[in-house]
Amino acid sequence: MPIYAIGDVQGCYDDLQRLLEKLRFDPALDSAWFAGDLVNRGGQSLETLRLVRSLGPRTVVVLGNHDLHLIAEASKSPEKQQRRNTELQAVLTAEDGPEIVRWLRHQKLAHYDPQLDVMMVHAGIAPQWTVNAALAQASSVERMLQGPQSGEFLARMYGNKPKAWTRELKGTMRARAVINALTRMRYCNVKGEICFEAKGAPGTQPPGFYPWFEVPGHRARKTKIVFGHWSTLGCLSGMGVYGIDSGCVWGGSLTALRLDAEEREFISIASARPKVNDSGD
Repeated sequence: MPIYAIGDVQGCYDDLQRLLEKLRFDPALDSAWFAGDLVNRGGQSLETLRLVRSLGPRTVVVLGNHDLHLIAEASKSPEKQQRRNTELQAVLTAEDGPEIVRWLRHQKLAHYDPQLDVMMVHAGIAPQWTVNAALAQASSVERMLQGPQSGEFLARMYGNKPKAWTRELKGTMRARAVINALTRMRYCNVKGEICFEAKGAPGTQPPGFYPWFEVPGHRARKTKIVFGHWSTLGCLSGMGVYGIDSGCVWGGSLTALRLDAEEREFISIASARPKVNDSGD
């Protein structure tokens, strides 16, 4: 019963189908963990969501920044939704769109498997957090996303401030700091302050900032962490982390990481898309 973690799909439905075929994926026996950003830019977000949802109860999804954006759009009035891109509109206006968004809203921000001792998030975890702290912070925001006041929270979810999580933060600002760490972070400094502008490969960031998993003095952790979000980093194995966003939507590849094997293995299929520079989140 293999367990695979799959990188950012971003609406690349055809590529996801080809990867599952290469894996000979059987949803009755196998498990798939999706590292977030199921939607946006690939042109087939609705089809991707339908496919992932159809894989059944052995499937795990953590929310990425693009998934949260879709959930936020769904909470707006139809008039405001019409100003957004046609790919997300296809989800919001589909007959099963409300049901799909409701399903997506009840997915996690962080997932942990104690048997594998592996945690998955979309982007990263703050250097001050232990694995248990990261799971607790994720759970607190999940309750806000799923609660009766979720629309009000989603309207105030965005923003680059605060730049770092601290114990003193309360309410929306605390939740925003958690979301920024879990779904937007690539580089931060020793205080956990995120450099939102830096999106390139390591070595291109401003002085004083480090890949989130290399920050000096970060909290010790034995648990392996799987993440996506960082296509310019590509597949990474080392330093206690596995990066699995290999830039499918940018013409790179779509990657799965087998988690249950003694030797964890990357399995990829080349994207059929033309190669372009990744210039955004």
